[in-house]
Amino acid sequence: MADHPVDEKLPALKMATTGLQHVAAMYAGVVAPPLIVGAAIGLTATDLTFLTGACLFTAGLATFLQTLGIWKIGARLPFVNGVTFAGVAPMTAIVASTEDKSAALPVIFGAVIVAGLLGFLAAPVFCKAIRFFPPVVTGTVITLIGISLLPVAFGWAQGPDPAAHDHGSATNLGLAAVTLLIVLLLRRFTTGFVKQIAVLLGLVAGTLLAIPFGATDFGPVTDAAVIGFPTPFHFGAPQFQLAAIISMCVVMVVSMTESTADMLALGEIVDRPADERTIAAGLRADTLGSAVSPLFNGFMCSAFAQNIGLVAMTKIRSRYVVAAGGGFLVLMGLCPMAASLIAVVPRPVLGGAGVVLFGSVAASGIQALVRAGLDQDNNVLILAVSLAVGIIPITAPEFYHAFPETARIVLDSGISTGCVAAVLLNVVFNHLGRGGREAHDVTHPMEAGEELTGAPKAPAAS
Repeated sequence: MADHPVDEKLPALKMATTGLQHVAAMYAGVVAPPLIVGAAIGLTATDLTFLTGACLFTAGLATFLQTLGIWKIGARLPFVNGVTFAGVAPMTAIVASTEDKSAALPVIFGAVIVAGLLGFLAAPVFCKAIRFFPPVVTGTVITLIGISLLPVAFGWAQGPDPAAHDHGSATNLGLAAVTLLIVLLLRRFTTGFVKQIAVLLGLVAGTLLAIPFGATDFGPVTDAAVIGFPTPFHFGAPQFQLAAIISMCVVMVVSMTESTADMLALGEIVDRPADERTIAAGLRADTLGSAVSPLFNGFMCSAFAQNIGLVAMTKIRSRYVVAAGGGFLVLMGLCPMAASLIAVVPRPVLGGAGVVLFGSVAASGIQALVRAGLDQDNNVLILAVSLAVGIIPITAPEFYHAFPETARIVLDSGISTGCVAAVLLNVVFNHLGRGGREAHDVTHPMEAGEELTGAPKAPAAS
């Protein structure tokens, strides 16, 4: 019996190039949090490079845990793990509230360790929520993942620095558009292996085209050291402060919610639906990876949604490909010069490729919704309201400005709020009785029904 495509081991060259493509797709997302937090602390360039390398190294270790797995740890799906962006706001808040900035990282590391260990213990309970994720919920959440990621691609397309004079310039947007066009042409007019690595080739071509415009900076390569190991506790031993621990525990709940949604999404895409056991194992990998990460000066880890789009687009479902990507991440953490090679790719070029990647995630969600039974009134309402709730942070970023900072950690994540809304609405409409009518009686949320008008419903035409 042939192996499932998820367990397929590809030839070495194909494994390496497709694995590198995964790294290229998620690199910016991994390095952004340490750059932001490091800048808030005021780290030197040397320490900032060290912190970034440590996050790459620990992302690789977490990816190994998720893809290859040990014991009951790891979903064994093609998941890339890295630093979750959900932790950036609370970590910068911790930095702001710490008088001695040199002690901020140890406080963050201590809070992440505790949150990771508690999350690991909670994983078997958290995964029980799987029965509340029918196709209408998973389809909604997958669509929201793609929609929520698209603004990231648009931000990259404008350039790396919002304060720069060329932010959103015709040059930056043009590079993004050309990169997008190259990827589309490769996908349309090539076949086989070249078609599968279209995103990687698009990134290389876009980077080369950016050189004459001065948008490609090779400084990171020339300034980087060849070898550098993320020495444990480089910034000091972890410190444990209750307020910091509580805030990172909230982030852990958000991260576990998003990871559950991501696993359900990826399970659909690779044709290996994620069951309760798979989700529990995946959450254990996320949380254990997060608990271990601070030992090597890294932050909280979770599954990267943008790589789901790459799997959906390339149709390469092997978890060993992503494990190869994890190997590259570890090597980059050990070799700053290698890490800097990916850093050479201009942000607008990443933005052009990101439109395809993140749009593919949303398209996968729409495909799932087609199978979700949208001819039923209940499911249409669940989709309509959940999508509306989920896009609030995207369309109105300051909508929750009056809420406490801890609450905003959850509310400002459209994926989390949309997921919670979809689950709760599904429980209300599809689990707690029938509310006086069957779900299939009305096929549109605005169609008149007996309960709304008080009049008997006309029989359907035969």
